[in-house]
Amino acid sequence: MSLNFDGRTALITGASAGIGREIARVLARDVGALILVARRRERLDELAAELTAARPGLRVSVRAVDLLDRSATGEMLDALEREGEQVDIFVNNAGFGDHALFVKSGWTKTEQMLELNVVSATFLLHRLVPKMVARGFGAVLNVGSCAGIAPNPEMVAYSATKAFVNLLSDGLRAELTGTGVSVTNLSPGPVPTEFQEVSGSHRLDTIPKALHVEATQCAEEAVAGLKAGRARVIPGAPLRAAMVSLESVPKALVRPVLARLAERVKGRG
Repeated sequence: MSLNFDGRTALITGASAGIGREIARVLARDVGALILVARRRERLDELAAELTAARPGLRVSVRAVDLLDRSATGEMLDALEREGEQVDIFVNNAGFGDHALFVKSGWTKTEQMLELNVVSATFLLHRLVPKMVARGFGAVLNVGSCAGIAPNPEMVAYSATKAFVNLLSDGLRAELTGTGVSVTNLSPGPVPTEFQEVSGSHRLDTIPKALHVEATQCAEEAVAGLKAGRARVIPGAPLRAAMVSLESVPKALVRPVLARLAERVKGRG
């Protein structure tokens, strides 16, 4: 499969920074229009100016929306419909994490993480995918995580939200077979972005450098996989090999390892 994105319209959530911003830069080479969605309008305006300057004729729309606000999100989607926008490519990227032992984590942040990573991400799919099916064309990139492949001590709730996204992607892809709409799951590992600052995590320093992937590489591999209609993209060959190997290990063997890791984490606290 090879999808042609020429002249298509792509909507990207969480486009103001990190992986979302880099994916916007990659897609801007091919698509006819971009709809950039995030809370921070100033950053979105800066990105829009950059992209239109680099490629005159590209149409870029900025939508400053807090996706935790279901009403505001719905109004944004309603406005797009009224304006005749047809979203052909949806990059379901907005999300954040929390870095703390579950018993010490704050409920407010945990609830917001569940709301954004799970409920809002699913709501957007529920609104956009049926229209893609009706038109017979669509490409969805759901941004999950390698953290959703195995539980991650100090980030167990985040890992669970990304496991949801990973599984939702696989199931939705199966349901949409033959409709002209493809679903690709992006499962990045350690990518130096603002994610670490927001989550309060400093674990990048403890993860082997060989497993790190820059946001630019992550975006390039993600869009290449999306255009090829691949089921899953794990950016970076070393990380990809590690995750494939991990998935082949029985969970009964993984659990004791995770328990020991959790004990070490608790010992540091």
